[in-house]
Amino acid sequence: MTIHIEDLKFQAILGILDFERTRPQDIIINLKIDYNYTDNFINYADVSSLVKSHMIDRKFLLIEDALSSISKKLKKEFHLINTIYLKITKPSILPDARVSVSNFYTFNS
Repeated sequence: MTIHIEDLKFQAILGILDFERTRPQDIIINLKIDYNYTDNFINYADVSSLVKSHMIDRKFLLIEDALSSISKKLKKEFHLINTIYLKITKPSILPDARVSVSNFYTFNS
């Protein structure tokens, strides 16, 4: 089974520049979770809420660190997860581009 969460948008502190550390900016999360569905399911609303609150609470410096931390947190909370594709976008950091970093995580269930 695959869960797709697309364009989850919220504001959070993310970045290493001085102004990024003092004022939340728009963040967009896209993710795809593959898991083994039997009698149990993963609630996509719970996944969205966890990702959003984790990003807001942690105030990451680097997108790369946020990706790693979110993937570990999701796997810890939702044991059924086999793989996660996660992309974090900062749509407003550059005037002429949307900047994203993504990664694919595989877990031994």
